Amino acid sequence: MKAIYPGTFDPLTLGHEDILRRAARLFPQVVLAVAVAHHKKTLFNLDERLAMAREAMAGVPNIEVVAFEGLLSEFVRTQRAGVVVRGIRAVSDYDYEFQMAGMNRHLMPEVETVFLTPGNDFQFVSGTFVREIAMLGGDVSQFVSDGVLQRLAQKRGG
Repeated sequence: MKAIYPGTFDPLTLGHEDILRRAARLFPQVVLAVAVAHHKKTLFNLDERLAMAREAMAGVPNIEVVAFEGLLSEFVRTQRAGVVVRGIRAVSDYDYEFQMAGMNRHLMPEVETVFLTPGNDFQFVSGTFVREIAMLGGDVSQFVSDGVLQRLAQKRGG
């Protein structure tokens, strides 16, 4: 069964990588679906986010990184996937993800949503926090891979 892990991944964090590796142990195929995200102002453009994800996940053979646009339900159907993977760090995540899973169940009742929690070291890591800390000159090296760290430094101009 193919699983889809969707998000903007702006940037991909070690928490995302942890969820991906966990999903890759559970499912024979995992698609890291990087959203075009017209509704969000991203720090990294789509090509940059795809490149970072491909670089970070290169050592995991059953993970494919692809871009998607539009409704997740349509993308899941075109991929012929049976599972959507979502990461949950805290109760606040659960409230939002529970609502999204319910809506997705209405749009694609044949697809299950599976919630995975990251390891203890990553439960507080979010792309938003990493982006903000990095752009203000803070050290985010413990939250992202070396490739992402280098790209964040380039965005900051350092």
